[in-house]
Amino acid sequence: MTQVFGVIGNPVAHSLSPMMHTAAYRETGISAAYVPFHVKDDGLSDAVRGIRGLGLAGINVTVPHKITVMEYLDELDETAEMIGAVNTIIHDKKQNKLIGYNTDGEGYLRSLRPRLKKPLADTRVLLLGAGGAGRAVAVTLAKKGVRQLTIANRTLSSAEALAEDCGEEVRALPLETAQASLMEFDIVINSTSVGMTPNTGQMPISLEKLSSRTLVSDLIYTPWKTRFLREADKKGAETINGAGMFVHQGAMAFEIWTGIQAPVKVMERTVVEKLREV
Repeated sequence: MTQVFGVIGNPVAHSLSPMMHTAAYRETGISAAYVPFHVKDDGLSDAVRGIRGLGLAGINVTVPHKITVMEYLDELDETAEMIGAVNTIIHDKKQNKLIGYNTDGEGYLRSLRPRLKKPLADTRVLLLGAGGAGRAVAVTLAKKGVRQLTIANRTLSSAEALAEDCGEEVRALPLETAQASLMEFDIVINSTSVGMTPNTGQMPISLEKLSSRTLVSDLIYTPWKTRFLREADKKGAETINGAGMFVHQGAMAFEIWTGIQAPVKVMERTVVEKLREV
């Protein structure tokens, strides 16, 4: 019998998840379909009940439902609980339970690891932004023992609250202070939406003080290379966009649902080819 998976969000028509997961099913020979479901805020509880009612095997959750969906689930994985958001739900039919996971932070780390110049325990990271994506990345980096994590945000109180949730070793800074001390960091990560299509001329901070030995990461992947990354290129720094995080969070969801290793290369090729068209 064909298993049905999907993604719920508002909007959801632009999602690359159906294409990526369909390629994975084809590659692994799994009989499955992946469907985008446009779910408005007032339809979320009905949509989650529908997972059980329709016998769906699993669902991805995207903006704006990652936090609000939690109250409708039977169980949360430890990481999802720490992050305070869910992006993956499995329908455990044996136990008749809906279990929530968050693969965003670990997905990011999987995309980052091959680019690390030294162990995470020796790496100093500056994270720009304290919103949903930033929170997932911050919690994961802190949990995995990064040497130093600094969170900078336009609203300092949000950065301070996130730093406190991550542990006593994590500090918060105003954006201006972080901008002036870029030389201190091995990795700079933009987790804000600044620079995303259509506002491609914007940058979260100036990179004037950037060192060429710093790895600059942007969680955005539309455009493929943001102005932030292009400016980092000019400084001779290595850069990485958000496509890898997107692929790896999806690969982890695939593994949670199916119990088999995701064909990451195939998933990545599918996503990259589509994004390169844009």
